[in-house]
Order: sequence, then structure tokens, then C-alpha cells
Amino acid sequence: MSSALHPKPRIIGPKVRICIVASKYNEQFTDALVENAIEELGELVPQGRVDLIRVPGAFEIPVAVASVLDRDPPACVIALGLIIRGATKHADLIGSSVTEALQRLAISSLRPVIHEVLLLDNEKLAYARCIGAQLNRGREAARAAAAMIEVFQELNRTMPRSGFANKQRYA
Repeated sequence: MSSALHPKPRIIGPKVRICIVASKYNEQFTDALVENAIEELGELVPQGRVDLIRVPGAFEIPVAVASVLDRDPPACVIALGLIIRGATKHADLIGSSVTEALQRLAISSLRPVIHEVLLLDNEKLAYARCIGAQLNRGREAARAAAAMIEVFQELNRTMPRSGFANKQRYA
């Protein structure tokens, strides 16, 4: 596990739309994730547009992401949330379900979905990753989003899709 943020990617130009889907549960921490991601995106995509959708909890994130991707999809979606383990296996079940659903959505839509729905053991770890400066996952999510937007822009520039390939992809 990395102990520091990844380096910043280059600044992305205008006309880029990013959507953040974030849970409200564990509000102190998820609000910090959102604020840090938006602040970092403001630096990396200064002329871009960031849409924010808040959902009740982590379990609701994938269906909101699916709805976003089913409309006029943004260049990237960032999923932010926090699950803190308790005495039962509920947190692990939610974490696995969210992870699998977000991966399926990214692959089926061919759009980057950045997964920062954190599954942690306690509030001390949550503080370090959501509010702290060194391991801040909100900033890391924004940097991953900018990097993936850059990758997809390069793919579109150097390897444009053909109509035939799109039709055959999942046949």
C-alpha cells in the first residue's frame, strides 16, 4: 500500500465533464473525500465541469453510477464512500458488492469509474485516508480520474473506434 499520493497528471483541457457519486453515510469522512476530490479536480481540470450526486450509503452508489452512465455519460465517474467494519460481515458484503458492480459498470460502459469506496476497520484509519493530507483518497481519486481521462483521450486520438468494432465487441 502506498504511503503517499501519486504524482499529479498533466492538466486536462476544457470540455471535460466528471461526475462524482458519493455516499452521505459516515458524513464527516465522505464530505472530506468529496471536498478534496473537487479541490484537486479544480487544479487538474480547471475548465472542466464536476457534477455531484449524493446517495444515502455505499450500497446505493453503483445504481446511481449506472444511471449516470446510461444518460449522456461523463468522461469519468468517481465513486466515493466509506464503510467501517463492525462486529458482523455486513461491511465486507457491501464492500464486495460495490466493488464488483463498479467494475462491471466500467467495463460494460467503457468509461473510467474510479473506485474510492473505502472499507476500513476504524475511524482512525478513516481519518487518515479521508481528512489527512498524506494518504488522502479524495485527492488520489481526482488524480486517477484525470490520468484515466488522459488515457482515454489518447486512445480516441490514436485508435479511434470503428462502427464494426463497436457492434462486435460483445456479440
